[in-house]
Amino acid sequence: MIRGCLWAASALSNCEGHTMTDRSKTDADLHKEKMKAQQAEHRAKMRERKTADRGLLLIHTGNGKGKSTAGFGTVIRALGWGHKVAIVQYVKGAWRTGEKEFFDRFPDLVDMHVMGDGFTWDTQDKERDIASARAAWEKSCALMQCGDYDLVMLDELNIVLRNDYLPLEEVLTGVRARDARTSVIITGRNAPDALMKEADLVTDMTQVKHPFDAGIKAKQGVDF
Repeated sequence: MIRGCLWAASALSNCEGHTMTDRSKTDADLHKEKMKAQQAEHRAKMRERKTADRGLLLIHTGNGKGKSTAGFGTVIRALGWGHKVAIVQYVKGAWRTGEKEFFDRFPDLVDMHVMGDGFTWDTQDKERDIASARAAWEKSCALMQCGDYDLVMLDELNIVLRNDYLPLEEVLTGVRARDARTSVIITGRNAPDALMKEADLVTDMTQVKHPFDAGIKAKQGVDF
């Protein structure tokens, strides 16, 4: 009986000691262990990846705000690395925008071409819109295929495709023919399925809430 009690007391002591050891770990210790595990997992994934040997195709689409905004953010990132960047803006030609005002002040930063004539409901001239889209597309092909640029942004090209101002197959052929050095960003709502399938990255901007729906007009410096 005494021997059994001694064994129970010893087991209890060991159990309590183990509990105390666990409890002695601080939140910082536990966090460090968790981060080490995550680091090991991330490094294992990175070893399986490879560096891109060609320019990527990125699509920003969806009904939410931020498609062009995200594209210009990527432009700034590329410029930060000293990359050479070109921009072709479809549709927005008659619209005074903050990005155009900015790059007009620093023309050496970006090769920018604003080639639209405005929204279709303002131009009210389909043939004129098609001609503008055609001229912008020819400039886009020249920029994508010349090999001089690390990044080319085709702002609102999806709108042109939605309105059938350019043949989709022609655009797919032109994008595929881009120089290996050149990544391309295409923005605008209603990106065609075939274009999204071709892309390396597709981001669909989802509208959750928008001030326009509350009766507020587009705000300078935020929306344009």
